[in-house]
Amino acid sequence: MLSRKNILITGVSSGLGLALAQEYLSQGDVVYAIGRTLPKHLDNNPHFFFFPYDLSETFIIRDTLHTFFANHSFDIVILNAGVLGHIQTLNDTVLTDIKDVMEINVWANKELIDTLAVSAQYVGQVIGISSGAAVNGSKGWGAYSLSKSGLNMLLNLYSKELPEIHFTALAPGIIDTPMVQHIMHSVNEEEFPSAKKLKEGDIQTPQFAAKRLIHLFPRLLEYESGSFLDVRTM
Repeated sequence: MLSRKNILITGVSSGLGLALAQEYLSQGDVVYAIGRTLPKHLDNNPHFFFFPYDLSETFIIRDTLHTFFANHSFDIVILNAGVLGHIQTLNDTVLTDIKDVMEINVWANKELIDTLAVSAQYVGQVIGISSGAAVNGSKGWGAYSLSKSGLNMLLNLYSKELPEIHFTALAPGIIDTPMVQHIMHSVNEEEFPSAKKLKEGDIQTPQFAAKRLIHLFPRLLEYESGSFLDVRTM
């Protein structure tokens, strides 16, 4: 029998984060989860430990989450929580909106990594859920693209500063989440052609993506720590 793993996942209230939590639990692993809303159907699972937290409150992450991480070992940390922001041109985007996206997609992850480094007994692998938007530079994706490229570099830098932990920024492909549904139904594809491309692409269910990613995660260790990888080109 395989040994039970300890997994930490952010953004477990819905979408990919929830699917990852469910899949790991079905395998008998222990899931430590952070999210705004408790997935009620997981509440009675003895291997599921939930901490309710809004990661936009970056200024108190260290003080608040220290005890949740303290004296625990995490085989895999999945930094999944993220926000899209508005799909619009940069000159129509006010700076405060970009800051709001950066707060969750970049700075919350910095604070989480720093807290883990001093509080957890052991962290083996950190995977930041990134996006092809980090490198594509598509019109309208300004705040999101900036944040995901920032996440990629954040993890690259930490790979040098915390060499005992393996870091990867991973684009998981297109997944049917509330974020993707918003793009499909609310974004003008004539003004923003990337929305049409997304609609015509291969859209995975969260459950399929979770199974695929969990199978893929061990392979990430074969790549240099700090790499940005895309499941569609691996």
